[in-house]
Amino acid sequence: MKALLDSLKTKFPDAILATRVDAARAETSVTVDAARLLDIVRYLHDAPEAAFDHLTDICSVDYPEDQLRFEVVYHLHSLSLGRRLRLKARITEDDPTIASVTGVWKGAEFLEREVFDMMGIRFTGHPDLRRILLPEDYDEGYPLRKDFPTEGRGWRSRFEFIPRFDEAPVEVVESEFSEEQKEVFRAEPGVPDPQRQEELL
Repeated sequence: MKALLDSLKTKFPDAILATRVDAARAETSVTVDAARLLDIVRYLHDAPEAAFDHLTDICSVDYPEDQLRFEVVYHLHSLSLGRRLRLKARITEDDPTIASVTGVWKGAEFLEREVFDMMGIRFTGHPDLRRILLPEDYDEGYPLRKDFPTEGRGWRSRFEFIPRFDEAPVEVVESEFSEEQKEVFRAEPGVPDPQRQEELL
């Protein structure tokens, strides 16, 4: 991995801001200039000496007190060389924007949408950047930011499907269920249901 880090520093001398190697955990992290992210990930993907052909995950970290408040973290894996790399880039709260890596790793599409949905980071060049977990009309902020209140902002009380714990539980009337429905729960433990097995096959 040292040879790869040296190569990165040589090819992108102004864009490699920091490197960290934790030998005990076999973890290597590289912090890069967000403006050069695309050039760096293309090299890490395409160069034979890097060959990071798999993007495992993208996540983000919120540092509210820092000028570069948000950190976007890319977890890369070289399947052919059997090694991993953590790539980090910091961006500001005023302009929480970074280039999309969907042109390098197709699997980034859903990962970037989740970071956008939960943290509000925009990925320029993403083919379909919209919410993925929350409703499209959700307008109360980004739940994984540290200034988002843990109790929410009142929207939970408008969801009728959340149970009220001060209400008595609903009484189940046995006659509401057919004999066929009850039979499902009467099967002997460890004895497979042939019909169910056939459905699964």
